[in-house]
Amino acid sequence: MPQDTAALRSILSLAPVVPVIILDDVSQARPLAEALVAGGLPILEVTLRTPNALKVMEEMGKVEGAIVGSGTVRSALHMKQSVDAGCQFMVSPGISPRILDAADDISIPLLPGIATPSEAMTAAERGYGFLKFFPAEANGGAPVLKAFASPLADITFCPTGGIDPAKAKVYLGLPNVICVGGSWIMPADALASNDWGRIEVLAREASQLRG
Repeated sequence: MPQDTAALRSILSLAPVVPVIILDDVSQARPLAEALVAGGLPILEVTLRTPNALKVMEEMGKVEGAIVGSGTVRSALHMKQSVDAGCQFMVSPGISPRILDAADDISIPLLPGIATPSEAMTAAERGYGFLKFFPAEANGGAPVLKAFASPLADITFCPTGGIDPAKAKVYLGLPNVICVGGSWIMPADALASNDWGRIEVLAREASQLRG
């Protein structure tokens, strides 16, 4: 179906930061999700970049309060797998006619990635009001999104890519940004040592970035 903007707005407005998760160890899925949710970040984007990503999604979906979505969605098969894994939304790194066509037949909303005004206009013509700006910092960062605000006033963005807490605050101050995506909440060393307490603290700090 065309993008369910009401559903995406309700999801993306729950927290200022969406953790972008690359995880292959299924045993870490639930404690990581529990730490993020406890810290105030319930929207979890699990990327399809590891062999066990779908199992990770399923485990995270069992955590009370977690709203799990799939990331790095690049095909109709990825979309079907996302639905089967219990995801509530999907995120793609970019847009293509095939991706947009495939999303029309899927019951959960897609947040597609764009990098240029032309791509944003293409998505808007297909009924998309919420887009991911990716890779955000490599594409010029907050000044670019600020420049998008007037000519693309009907589009709201979730910038992702190269964002840290300081940059997140700048993005979140823009009128056309609903949230940001980031992975700084889950440092590699904290994951390696199962330091869920540290991750919960970082999540809580991130949850307070807006305002």
